[in-house]
Amino acid sequence: MITALELDRAGFGVPRTMPDLRKYLQAALEVEHLTVPVYMTGMYTICPGTNRTAYYAIRAVLLEEMLHMTLVANLLNAVGGTPRVNTGFVAKYPARLPFSGETVPSIGLQHFSPDALRTFLRIEQPKAMTPAAERGSGWTSIGQFYDTVREGLEYLIRTLGHDRVFTREKPGHQVGPEDFYNSGGEVFPVDGRNSALEALETITEQGEGVHDTIWNSNNRFGEQPELAHYFRFNEIYTGRSYGPDDRPKDEPSGPLIDVTWDDAYPIHGDSKVADYQRFEATSAVYEQAVAFNSRYAVLLCYLDSAFNGRPRDMALAIPTMLELRDRAGQLYRNPHPDPEQAALGRFASATFELGAPDFQAAEREVVRNIQAASLEAGAPIDLSALASDSAEAFA
Repeated sequence: MITALELDRAGFGVPRTMPDLRKYLQAALEVEHLTVPVYMTGMYTICPGTNRTAYYAIRAVLLEEMLHMTLVANLLNAVGGTPRVNTGFVAKYPARLPFSGETVPSIGLQHFSPDALRTFLRIEQPKAMTPAAERGSGWTSIGQFYDTVREGLEYLIRTLGHDRVFTREKPGHQVGPEDFYNSGGEVFPVDGRNSALEALETITEQGEGVHDTIWNSNNRFGEQPELAHYFRFNEIYTGRSYGPDDRPKDEPSGPLIDVTWDDAYPIHGDSKVADYQRFEATSAVYEQAVAFNSRYAVLLCYLDSAFNGRPRDMALAIPTMLELRDRAGQLYRNPHPDPEQAALGRFASATFELGAPDFQAAEREVVRNIQAASLEAGAPIDLSALASDSAEAFA
């Protein structure tokens, strides 16, 4: 698997070969995923019953990030790549986004606060509000990154030919609307230039808006236009909603939104499971943190299976998402096990630390659950491909 460090060493530029295009798309998977624990932490640290507008806005963005991951995986499969979202995929926080320039700061785990929202805004900042990146210096907005992917894709189609770019070797690996939970817009298969460009446009426009507006592209799915990610977060940050005629560089001019920053569980974002383990009196917190990471590894293994030939396994991820929500509620309400952190008013939090052993255990559980679901449905199951993928990933 390509790593962020390898990408940084390679330099930022338009991919000119098929292997480079696949590396960029794997990096795009990492970019999309790196935001998920960050947004989850902001959402889960909101005290129950408070900041409902903010909670559901962050939740909506999270669901669309899952959609983006799926569209990127579909595109990567369409050009002959292999999406990987298990071992070696989860970065340690604070983390640097692959291929990003020096002006894009590392992102860490923060509780719901103005600082967290400033981080969210920087992640989603539209390219129209961001200085252009110089060749080799890294991107300065996610929109710029996807523009580079799009330019490389178009170049390869022109130089190699459409059928050499879109290999059609793995049509069964495409996740379709029948496989995807009905949230965050509709997923669609990628089978050629038009659907590939539509996938890239959907990802970019849901993040930063369509054609210099504050609205996303959900109307392509027959849904009402909604605010793009940047502007949803800016409503929370400013405590005011956008009006129908507001433009991207305008401050929101609509009604006030009730945002209470004190109604959150403050955390120490750099906490590690080992920190919790040191305090015997709070062993329950340690066990909850370990269990949360275990469930998160299971979620990613379901996604990895869905992206690599078993798209129906996406449905099996839904109970795990619900379990993560419930476990977060149990974890974040506990004072931090470290007395010094607790004295500062800080609470325990998920650490999103996942190594090879976590994924090995998760993969075994996922295989058992897939087999049980198939037997319950009365259908035979062939685990050879999944076992082969697991062996390669853990090698």
